[in-house]
Amino acid sequence: MPSCPRCHQSISATAVTCANCGLELKAHGHPGIELHRAQGDTYLCDSCSYHQDDTCTFPQRPLATTCTLYQDVQAAQQRPLRAAEIYTIPWWRKHSGWLLVAMLIGLSVLLVIM
Repeated sequence: MPSCPRCHQSISATAVTCANCGLELKAHGHPGIELHRAQGDTYLCDSCSYHQDDTCTFPQRPLATTCTLYQDVQAAQQRPLRAAEIYTIPWWRKHSGWLLVAMLIGLSVLLVIM
């Protein structure tokens, strides 16, 4: 179970704010938007891949202590994803034309038999 970064009380994984200290845990009050926080007196931009390649458009850059788009440089450099890992097409989608032809042939044979 995760804990609050400020008061270190245990919280639910879907909690939007800490019930004990009121710290905002998720961005914009939405449980699906992760809010990354800097540890101590450091800034997130120092270790963010968007800051390193100069594609960050966050207004608080380079002094951001909270960010929704943060991506750790170390995690991004470990192993790039292949195209097959990003999106895989289901087998029935790949062969939908052949499946349609087979169904038409099967329907034709069924109609001839009846």
